[in-house]
Amino acid sequence: MSIIRFVKDWTLPMSMGLGALLYLLFAFVPVLDGPSRFFAPVCDFLLPVFMFLVLFVTFCKVDFRQMRPVWWHFWVSVFNVFFVAIVMMLILCLPQFSSSVDAVVLLEALLMCIIAPCATAAAVVTQKLGGSLEQMTTFTFISNFLTALLVPVCFPMIEKGADVSFLAAFWKILYQVVMLLLLPMLLAYVVKHHMHRFHRKIVSIRDLSFYLWGCSLMIVTGTTVKNIVHAQASVWLLTAIALLALVLCVVQFAVGRFVGHYFGHAQEAGQALGQKNTAFAIWMAYTYLNPLSSVGPGCYILWQNIVNSVEIWQNNKTKSTKSV
Repeated sequence: MSIIRFVKDWTLPMSMGLGALLYLLFAFVPVLDGPSRFFAPVCDFLLPVFMFLVLFVTFCKVDFRQMRPVWWHFWVSVFNVFFVAIVMMLILCLPQFSSSVDAVVLLEALLMCIIAPCATAAAVVTQKLGGSLEQMTTFTFISNFLTALLVPVCFPMIEKGADVSFLAAFWKILYQVVMLLLLPMLLAYVVKHHMHRFHRKIVSIRDLSFYLWGCSLMIVTGTTVKNIVHAQASVWLLTAIALLALVLCVVQFAVGRFVGHYFGHAQEAGQALGQKNTAFAIWMAYTYLNPLSSVGPGCYILWQNIVNSVEIWQNNKTKSTKSV
C-alpha cells in the first residue's frame, strides 16, 4: 500500500522523470535511432489527444450552471498584468544600462513565464486538491482572453521585427481556446445531459483526468529536455534562466494563494496565477521573440509540476491524518 500511495502522491515528478529518461535514451543510444524517428511523430500526435481527453473527462464533472466570474478572478488578473508590466519595464530600460544579449534573453524568458495563460490542466490539479472546478474553468477562459490582449501590445515593443498584429495574435489565441477548451467542454456537456450511462462510467473512474495528464506530461517533459539539450546557449545562461524560473514559479503560486486567501479560495487562485500553459508560451517565444527565451517556460513546466506534486502530497497527508 505504501508503494501505491507513493505513486499516487508523486505521479507528476515520476512522469517527468520517465519522459526525460526516455528522451535521453532515444536521443543518445545509437541502437534506438530508428525507433526514435518512428516515435517522434507519434508523440506529436498523441499530446493534443491526451490534452483533449484530460479536459473532456474533467469537464464531465463540471456543473456548468456554476461557471461565472468571481472577485478573485479580477485580482489575480490584476497581479498578472502587474508582473508583466514590471518585466516589460526592465526589458525596455535595459539598453540604458547593458547591451548584453544574454540579459535580454533572460528577461524575455521570464516574461514568457508570466504572460502565458493559465494552463488548461490547472483545473485537473485543482480538482485533485479539492478546489472549485467551475471557478478554475472560468478563469482559464479569462486568462486566455487576457493573454490575447497583452501579447500584441507587448511583443512589438520588445522585438521591433516581431510581425504580430493585434488581430492576428488575438485570433490565434482564440483558435487555441476553441480547440483546447470549447470543443471538449461542448462534448462533455452533450455526454453529461444526453448520454447518462456513458457519463456515469467516466465519472466513476477516480482520478482518470489526473493520470491522463500524467501521460501528457511525460511527452511534454521529453520535448522540454530536447529543447534544453539543443539550446545554443552558455551553461551560465541556461542555469540563470532555470533558477529565476524557479523563483518566479514560487512567487506566482505564493501571490496567487495570498490573493485567494481573502476570498476563501487560496488553492484555486494559487493554481490560476502559478500554473501556466507553457507549451503555448514556448510556441510564442519561438515565433515572435528570441528562440532561446523558450528555455524559460521549458524550465517552468518542471518547477510548476514539482510544486503541484508537493501540494498533492500535502493534501493527501492531511486527508490521511484526518481519517485517522
